Amino acid sequence: MALPTRTVDIAADMGESFGVWTRGRDEEIAPYLTSAHIACGVHASDPGTLRRTIELLAGHGVAIGAHPGYPDLLGFGRRRMDMTPREIEDTVLYQVAVVKGMVEALGSRLQHVKPHGALYHAAEVDDLVAAAIVAATKRFVPPLAIVTTPHSRLFAQAAAAGAPAAREFFLDNAYKADGTLLSRRLPEAVLNDPEAMCRRAVEAVRAGRVAAVDGTMIEVRVDTICLHGDHEPSAVALPKLRVALEAAGVAVRPLGDFVRPPA
Repeated sequence: MALPTRTVDIAADMGESFGVWTRGRDEEIAPYLTSAHIACGVHASDPGTLRRTIELLAGHGVAIGAHPGYPDLLGFGRRRMDMTPREIEDTVLYQVAVVKGMVEALGSRLQHVKPHGALYHAAEVDDLVAAAIVAATKRFVPPLAIVTTPHSRLFAQAAAAGAPAAREFFLDNAYKADGTLLSRRLPEAVLNDPEAMCRRAVEAVRAGRVAAVDGTMIEVRVDTICLHGDHEPSAVALPKLRVALEAAGVAVRPLGDFVRPPA
């Protein structure tokens, strides 16, 4: 077998249940992940869900990241809110601190930060939002990687601040021609063919390109592949994804093993 020429992380959003309300397939998908982004109790989750999710991931050796979002429980963090940069910095700082504290109390460590939903989309295009997220994340020691799309303002702001940043590719989400994500509130944004998703991901990692929703070919660099665990076709694709990547000569590891601050 040829030696791997690329390394990539496989991750999912997890811990998004709340009280008696269950969301996602956390126990089903955890064994196939190398990293996970867990809700911080603001757009979803609660103390019990947070603890159970951390313990589940630790049991499978999955690296843990915080997934802060807008404080919008009713809208699941998928609606943009009118917040000042300082308010965004404060809520991200608070949410990451909560997860980091519980992760460390339970004997693990926090690896990264990835904004959720509308906050993620806002940071793709808005320098003020992106800078606020970077400012909050940089307060933590040791440094936490920031996960975002390679074409986003958040990636540019992280690089400018000397923060480690992982370039994310979405297994199950369509892209616009400018390299940003199509909102999952739009039906055409969500991909549903598990086999096609795996082929698309391998092409993105090995060839550095992906087709946008209008057919435009976009250049991409991929450090981490994200899927939505509450989407059944993605859960079906997940066991096949690692097999397909490794067959194509791609090593699969947690992003903390290879993502470093810019030189």
